Amino acid sequence: MQDEFKDIRAYRVGWLLNVCDWLMAFPLLQVWACRTTKGIRLDYLGDRKQIESDIRHGAFFMTNHRDIILDASWLSYLLRRRYWIRPFIGIGNNLFAKRWIELLVRFNRCFVVKRGAGAHAQIANSRQLSAYIRHLRSQGESIWLAQREGRAKDSNDMTQPGVLHMLTIDFEQQNRPVEEFFDYVKELNICPVSLSYEFDPCDYLKAREMQLRRDNPRWHKTKRDDVESMKTGIRGYKGHVVYRLTPSINHDIDRMLEKFPYYRGLPVKEQINHLCFIIDQHIFLGYEIFERGTDFDRYIESRLAKIDLPNKDEAFLREKLYEMYNNPVINHQKSLKFKESKF
Repeated sequence: MQDEFKDIRAYRVGWLLNVCDWLMAFPLLQVWACRTTKGIRLDYLGDRKQIESDIRHGAFFMTNHRDIILDASWLSYLLRRRYWIRPFIGIGNNLFAKRWIELLVRFNRCFVVKRGAGAHAQIANSRQLSAYIRHLRSQGESIWLAQREGRAKDSNDMTQPGVLHMLTIDFEQQNRPVEEFFDYVKELNICPVSLSYEFDPCDYLKAREMQLRRDNPRWHKTKRDDVESMKTGIRGYKGHVVYRLTPSINHDIDRMLEKFPYYRGLPVKEQINHLCFIIDQHIFLGYEIFERGTDFDRYIESRLAKIDLPNKDEAFLREKLYEMYNNPVINHQKSLKFKESKF
């Protein structure tokens, strides 16, 4: 089994793993939290006892995404401190600018998400990754994975159907009836986690990328850009950081099927779209909504000043900076209205 996943699995080497665990879980992340935040908090959406019951035997933690490195690291740190849970973490191979980076993260329970291959190779990679994730879950291990490939530059955090398609890619290959698809998903025990940064240290880099992509649709980030984002995300100031655990989507699936039993017969693609909507609602409702005073306008202008472009479109960049802070508030309010109208 291990040979089958040799090129993507996390390394698990006795004493070395314990040393890496200790270094990451205690002094390094604690010191960095003190230097770059006003505090990191683990909170709950809804019944805390229900959530603790949902994650007791392992869970698939799926979150929105703000920082390349710290999102998963700090969640892992918080879960270990409170529940002695240390999830395995999925990280894209596009971030391995240096060999030592890959070695380091694999020794810290990170497994490789292969990206950038051709269509046939990508299908094979997805099947291997899906099988590895299900192998970990069958052993009662917890897993972290972002809800989408890469970060939502505008903070409009929508779950990509492709992520759920990857996780369930073998379902149709097994010739199982479509009515069993939701049960197949429930085996993963997906527990969405809503992540909120008061300030995003990479906000000006994201706005810069949006103008570059607007001006040249063929523009792509380089490895140097990825490294710069990693450095900025780690070193930059974030204000308050809140991770909010939410219940397993298995409860939502059961309620949905009780009310709409015919959903079981829908094509897999449509069932995946319903699951994406459920995950999104968990994340949107779990956002921490920060008060923005009059100083926030000055903050936006200070971030705008950091953007270095030869054809700098200040109006466009300013709009995008505001947008990435406003979108979580808009999505949160929409989800509250939907919840009040349906339940």
